[in-house]
Amino acid sequence: MSEEQNTETTIQVETNTDENLKEPSVDDLKSMPEKEKETVALNEKKLQYLLADFENLKKRTESDVQTRVNSMLAEIMLKFLLICDDFVRAKDALGKQHVNTDGLDGILKNMNSFLSEYGVIPIEAIGEIFDPKLHEAIAIKKDSSLDNDTITKEIRKGYILQNKVIRPSLVEISKTSNEKLEDEK
Repeated sequence: MSEEQNTETTIQVETNTDENLKEPSVDDLKSMPEKEKETVALNEKKLQYLLADFENLKKRTESDVQTRVNSMLAEIMLKFLLICDDFVRAKDALGKQHVNTDGLDGILKNMNSFLSEYGVIPIEAIGEIFDPKLHEAIAIKKDSSLDNDTITKEIRKGYILQNKVIRPSLVEISKTSNEKLEDEK
């Protein structure tokens, strides 16, 4: 193609005529900002609801994750406590045979330090009044010198983790000799 032909080729562009354009009326123009304000307000309200839903989901998810972590930590600590119990029994047995238990004492000290580091707190029992939330009575001793339900012996130590009992103390409690024991009924 020659240059003359290129320049002669015209591009037809459709131009807007009065027929194609519809001019908005004055009333339409006046109501447009109001409609836009309503649309913006509605969208802002929807956005606020969505943000609130998102924040609630975020908090619930964080709470669920923390609950699961706490549950897993409690399970691990319970298994670790079983090992601690074995070491305590071994120390007691060796102590009765007058064997040096210094090595076991060091291990138990490290175990107690580990438990403390993770927030596992032993439940105090001896001399306390029996509390079914913290203790499990497995023996009863007649003793009129003590108040009823006073813990006289701790058979197995109990523990608390994050304000929850993960293992109750197994205890022996006192009953006055005047009171009928459940076994005698």
